[in-house]
Amino acid sequence: MQSTQAKPMSAFTKIKRRPYSRYFTCGDDEPIRLDSGQLFGPIVIAYETYGQLSPTRDNAILIAHALTGDAHCAGHGPDDPEPGWWEPLVGPGRVFDTDRYFIVCSNVLAGCQGSTGPASIDPITNKPYGMRFPVITIRDMVRVQRLLVKHLGIEQLACVAGGSMGGMQAYTWAVEYPEMVRSTISIAAPGRSGAQAIAYNEVMRQAIMTDPAWLQGDYYGTPGPVNGLSTARMLGMITYQSAESMMLKFGRDVMNATSRDLFHFHTQFQVESYLHYQGKKLVDRFDANTYLYLTRACDLFDLGLGYPTYEQALARIDAPILVIGVSSDILYPTQQQLEVVHILEKLGKPVEYAEIDTPYGHDGFLIEFEKMTPTLNAFLEKNVWEHTESKCLGK
Repeated sequence: MQSTQAKPMSAFTKIKRRPYSRYFTCGDDEPIRLDSGQLFGPIVIAYETYGQLSPTRDNAILIAHALTGDAHCAGHGPDDPEPGWWEPLVGPGRVFDTDRYFIVCSNVLAGCQGSTGPASIDPITNKPYGMRFPVITIRDMVRVQRLLVKHLGIEQLACVAGGSMGGMQAYTWAVEYPEMVRSTISIAAPGRSGAQAIAYNEVMRQAIMTDPAWLQGDYYGTPGPVNGLSTARMLGMITYQSAESMMLKFGRDVMNATSRDLFHFHTQFQVESYLHYQGKKLVDRFDANTYLYLTRACDLFDLGLGYPTYEQALARIDAPILVIGVSSDILYPTQQQLEVVHILEKLGKPVEYAEIDTPYGHDGFLIEFEKMTPTLNAFLEKNVWEHTESKCLGK
């Protein structure tokens, strides 16, 4: 296993190689056994770190990203002007205070932002994996993250935190490696994916796979399934909203149209224009095959998989856990978070529940930072900072 700043080989060229990205390689000498039973390697994982690891190595927090996220959860200062996807929460004096904590954020296995995924070069064929890449699970992602954490010299994480698919990873850490986790924060994530979320994902996958330009996944070197991925993203963006947020943002407003223009299909409501914009934006930075693999991993997510019962899996959680739901979430409704909370309460586990009251739907965990901050601060202060031996980094 090794860590390097060299750029990993990939057929996907739309992503930017960030100056603060580092790359960890595992599974080269001994392949990783995936949940499917397949042995796979080598695996390269892109990651970024923020702050300093304390002398006692007890102040590390792992932040896990959602479906189309990456390792860049925040900027690294004036020399790194590009904001991260959790920028308001990560940095000096913020919730995940980099004057106190050592933050690690990695791009997941099967990702396309520097980590090994379908667009990466298969060392056996010297061609992109495409659909020959193995189907992976959330647990596989966490299995590889654990190797990265160990490589960084961290025996125990002060906290694992994330939203949506990142929240699934946080749950998985708490269940699979309870001895390595002192606390957990899972936001807008279920303990097991429901039928409606799976249905949304399947429609998105079909949009990609029925695009003639998908070429059974072997489209590298061509523009690829631009229309399919764009359409998939459009549907995804609908699931991240709510009816109220759609009306608040767009209403029935039409883009620069006279009354006569309304009777042409090229005339767009503002909400249509927004969806088309979001679809194109994702195409410019994301790999379609990765979208297939990560949505499938979300569908397969079930904390009870491999255990006699769902409850017995949750019984493995020992450390304090904060579960946050989003009131208007239609993708992973609050009853799915409450299912986890009620089971943990019956088991006598140290669980807290909070709910973001917002019209913004599932995207609330990426928007309502001010509403989340007091709850997150209180949980971290009580369960992380008070139990961190080395406080010499704090200001």
